Amino acid sequence: MSTTQLHPATETQVATDVLARLEAAWNAGDGQAFGTLYADDATFVTIRGDHLRGRAAIAGGHAAILGSIYAGSTNRMEVLDARRVADDVIVMTSRNTLDAPHGPLAGVHAAMSTSVLVHTGDAWQITVTHNTLEATR
Repeated sequence: MSTTQLHPATETQVATDVLARLEAAWNAGDGQAFGTLYADDATFVTIRGDHLRGRAAIAGGHAAILGSIYAGSTNRMEVLDARRVADDVIVMTSRNTLDAPHGPLAGVHAAMSTSVLVHTGDAWQITVTHNTLEATR
């Protein structure tokens, strides 16, 4: 009788999957879907330094900006680094390139984000994100 050994997903695979779902939610203009990737008690520091606490606040905040200043925008998200710091914890760094057609950030801008992903149950959830707008070069 043979058994199949299951190999855990690599840090980069996990981070890429989570980031792809965030990108899809943003590009669909769906703040609620964006928020579903966050843990109930997650925190999010925005590019303006606002500190959102909890999945509902993160989802609501993103729904608000995706329906107003970032309506019609696209965001390309790329994993730059993913490192397992404990069995069920990955720290991910990404570059997010926003193309906004109007509003205070009209044009193309990049941000760097650091997120902590935690494996709970059968899914990876984001527990912390800190997002920083890159300086114009």
